[in-house]
Amino acid sequence: MNKDVNVPAVIINAQGELVINASPTSSKHDFDFFVGKWNIHNKKLKSRLSQCTEWEEFESTQEMYLVLNGLGNIDNFLATVKSQAFEGMTVRLFNPITKLWSIYWADSNNGILDPPVIGSFNNRIGYFFTKDIVHSKSILVLFRWDARDQNNPIWSQAFSEDDGKNWEWNWYMYMSKL
Repeated sequence: MNKDVNVPAVIINAQGELVINASPTSSKHDFDFFVGKWNIHNKKLKSRLSQCTEWEEFESTQEMYLVLNGLGNIDNFLATVKSQAFEGMTVRLFNPITKLWSIYWADSNNGILDPPVIGSFNNRIGYFFTKDIVHSKSILVLFRWDARDQNNPIWSQAFSEDDGKNWEWNWYMYMSKL
């Protein structure tokens, strides 16, 4: 685990709920750069929240398209991992009232939607958070989208066991537009 000074402070209210506020520039167009087909180089920790330092790397493809007149988008993630076909999908929905995105993930390992990560972009970098349970531990999950280079965005995921004081970065996706 390491500190990451670039991650916004996580606010948890007295009821233990995450408090997530949209950036002033958040809009339904935040993910428009991601429309189309992509090649992705993945770098993922072999084991999470276990002090692991070994990474596995694999290639994948992804295709994203807009839905709901631009208030949402869906993508399909295809890879072969350890000689096994793997498929994932993301559903992203923008709430025009709160100006927050909710990002839902499901994959061929589980067939269920994970709890949504919620957040927004500011200056083409997006931070999205949720609470979850991994290895019987309550954790925070963070997705970070770095879209400063819109033809080569980087998605990354981190977990925190201490309410966001420290983060374990455990998956990176380096994307190239086709």
